[in-house]
Order: sequence, then C-alpha cells, then structure tokens
Amino acid sequence: MGTGYPNKTRWIPGPVASRVLRYGLALASVAAALGLARTFLHFHLPQTFIAFALSAIAITFWYGGTKPGILAAMLASVVRIYFFEPELNAVSRGVYYLVFLIFALLMIRATRARNELEQRVAERTAELTRANEDLKLEIAQRKRTEAELRDSEAYLAEAQRLTHTASFALNIASRKIVHWSQEHFRLFDFDPEGGVPPLEVVLQRIHPDDRKRVEKIYETATREKMGYEVEYRIILPNGTMKHIHMLAHPVFSASRDLVEYVGTLVDVTERKRADEERERLRQVQADLARISRVTTMGELTASLAHEIKQPIAAAVTDANTCLRWLTRDHPDVEEAREAASRMVKDTTRANDIISRIRLMFNKEASQRELLDINAVIQEMVGLVHNEANRSSISIRTQLAADMPSIMADRVQLQQVFMNLMLNGIEAMKDMNGGGELTIQSRHAEDGQLMVSVSDTGLGLPPQQADQIFNAFFTTKLHGTGMGLSISRSIIESHGGRLWAADNSPRGASFHLTLPTNPF
Repeated sequence: MGTGYPNKTRWIPGPVASRVLRYGLALASVAAALGLARTFLHFHLPQTFIAFALSAIAITFWYGGTKPGILAAMLASVVRIYFFEPELNAVSRGVYYLVFLIFALLMIRATRARNELEQRVAERTAELTRANEDLKLEIAQRKRTEAELRDSEAYLAEAQRLTHTASFALNIASRKIVHWSQEHFRLFDFDPEGGVPPLEVVLQRIHPDDRKRVEKIYETATREKMGYEVEYRIILPNGTMKHIHMLAHPVFSASRDLVEYVGTLVDVTERKRADEERERLRQVQADLARISRVTTMGELTASLAHEIKQPIAAAVTDANTCLRWLTRDHPDVEEAREAASRMVKDTTRANDIISRIRLMFNKEASQRELLDINAVIQEMVGLVHNEANRSSISIRTQLAADMPSIMADRVQLQQVFMNLMLNGIEAMKDMNGGGELTIQSRHAEDGQLMVSVSDTGLGLPPQQADQIFNAFFTTKLHGTGMGLSISRSIIESHGGRLWAADNSPRGASFHLTLPTNPF
C-alpha cells in the first residue's frame, strides 16, 4: 500500500490481505454510489451522486488504502461526468476533478493520520502491555520476597526460641532500643503487648551486683568505639535468676561516628548449671581419687615402712662408722668422709621415698606439666618393688629409650601405674613359684605412646574385660572396686584409653595410650 502501512489495511470485520480486494473495493464502492445515485434520480435528486461518491471515496481510503482511494476518486470523477453531466465543458469537468482531488488529498492525510495514530496507539499499547507484565512480575516477585521474608523471620524467631538467643539494636545518641526480638520479651519476662521497654527499665532487671560492671563495660566500649562482650545475671519479677551472655557489635556512619550497637543475648543458664555440675563432679572425682590413693598407700604400709627403714638403718650405720673413724686416736678423715657420703645418699633416698608418699597424699588441684613417662614408671616401680619381693614376684621393665614427653598430671599417672602394678602383684600372690610383672613403654599409632602392665597370674575371664572398669566391681575380698574405674577416668581425661586383655597362656595385660602432643 502507498502509505507504508500495509499491515493497517482492514476490511470489515477483519484485515484486508489481498490487493485484488482492496482495488475491488474502489470499484465496488463507486459502483454502489452510482447505483444509489441512479436510484435517487427517480426522486428527482440528481446531485446525490456527489454525496454517495465522496462516501465511496472515504470508505475506500479508510479500508482499502491510499492507492485504491485515489482510484475510487478518479472513477467517481469519470462516472459523474459520463453518467450525470456529459455536456459539461472542460472547465466544469476540471472543477469536478479538482473537488475529487482535494477530497482525495484530505482523505490521504486523514488516512495517514489515522495510521500514525494507530501506530502510536499500538506502540503505547505494547508499552503498557510490557509495563503491565513487568508490574505483574514485580508484584509476584514482591509477594515471593515478602513470603520468603516472613518465612525467614519465622525461622529466625523459632531458631532464637530454640537456642534461647535474642537480638537487639541500640541507638547510641538517644539510648533507645530500636530493635528488640520476640525472644527478648521471653528472656526478660516483658509483655509483648507493652511494646519495647525503655533501656532504663531493662537495666533494672540486671542483678545489682552486676549492673555497675555492665554499665562500665558499655561506657568504655562506647568511648573507645569498639564492640564488647559481657556475661551477667538478670533477676525476673518472679525471682528467677538467669545467666546472660551478651555480644555487641558497633555500627558506624560514613564519617566513622558510632551510631548504634547491634548484638545478641544468649541465655546460658543451663550451660552455667552444667559447668557447675561438672566442677562438682570433678571435685568429687578428685576426692575419690585421693581416697583411693590413701587406701592404696595404706595397703602398702608394711612395704613402705620396710622401704623407708632400709635407708634410715643404713644411714645410722654409716653415722656410727663415721663417728668411730673420727674418735680414734689417729682419726681417719678419708674413711669418715666416705661413711658420711654414704649416709647422705641413704638419707636422700629415704627423703625421696617420703616425698613420693607425701605426693600421693597431696590434695592440691590437678596440675599438668611435661613429663617423662619412663621416669614416672620408674618412680612407681621403686614404690612397689618391695611389695613384689615379699611375694617372690619379680618386676621387669622394657622401656623404650626415645619416648617423647607428654603433658600430664604426675600424681594422677603415678596413681594409675601404682594401681595397675599392685593389681598385677595381687593376681600372682597365691601362685607357687612367684610370678613376673612386666612393664613396657613403646610408641603407638597416631602420635601416641603406649604403656602395658602384664602379669602371669590366673588371667582374666572374657566377660570381665569391661566389667572390671565399672565402679564398685571387684574380685578382691577387701577391694573397693574403684581403682580401675578411677584409673580409666584419669587416662580418658588426658585424652587416652585404658583397656584390659587376657594373656595366652596365662595372665592378663592392661594397656593404656596417651597423646604425645601437649594439650
């Protein structure tokens, strides 16, 4: 179509796609105008063709396009002159042609204006459609975001409830709480219906003994523009006391001014109670271990008395010898010096034995230090060897020379080794021909060391391999059943393991592992 808008050409009731139809519209509309005009001639209305022709031209322009419209105008001019004014001269005919031409030009302009308007309307409609779709997408996205936000807030509230954690935000300038989570109301026993309470009211819930300390920490942190962490107690209206752990993070403006604090509060009351229970349990275990040491040392009274008596008796003999050498008519200083030197060695040995015994009775708190495991074993062998000799039991040690140091409590390890050694000696006391107690130290897997205490006694029934570590389980007539249970607790507290195994063909072995890396 000449207008450049072929896609806008339409025919009632739909678009006109065929060029034949568009040009046919020009012929049909002019023919219809001619038919109507000739009909009206019977009513003596000869000028009606002009009206019908202009209508035909307008219809053709509107629905057929520019070129069919021009064709309709030309046909209407020819029909007017040929059928209705054949006797007109050239000037009159020119006037008719001019009228139809002007009308055609007006229709061309109107058609183009119509097409441009439709184009703009179509473009605007498309823009509105796109905007509407975008708006729908945005609304849907907002709804999804709002739903996700609601879900997140619900999950957060539930997580805070389960973990007893509350969140807050405090404006520095106004000292006003600008955010206060729902869990906060529960922790501090405030009614949510009353809204966020003032800071001063919240501070009144803090235990009087903790309030000044908390305020001082807050003031220091505010002055130095830093975060802070503090634990304190709160007292609720019903008298309940809770332990609170608070962590606050500073928020700064673009000019690095401290604007507010955001943070969390955690109810650590149960943790505090658990810590107190663990401390009480640790104290009970320590007391029980000391009682066990005292009991064990009581069983060694005769052996220890003999152990101490030997160096003291030797020291007395050396002292008398020294005096005799010095009181002679011609004192032999060299012999006296040798006797005095032996006396010093014997008294030192007795002192060492007494020191080890006193250490076993020590009631001080556990103290861990770097230890030579072989040295600790040798100390305990020195304490129990006389007890073994009384039953004709030999003690053999196989200690690796390159054992690393370990971080451990000396007294506690001494207690474990002494208990294992005495158990082995006890298991072999009733055997004819004595027995042999073997203590070994060696490297184990995963950077650990292993110590084994083995005897040649009656052995260990398989069903008792784990039972013997239960509290109050004993096979001895006068045993307490606590020695092995306490020993296992001590080794496990050092990050190790203690277990028992039956030897083949006779006897039992107790193995323990300890980590070599310091805690």
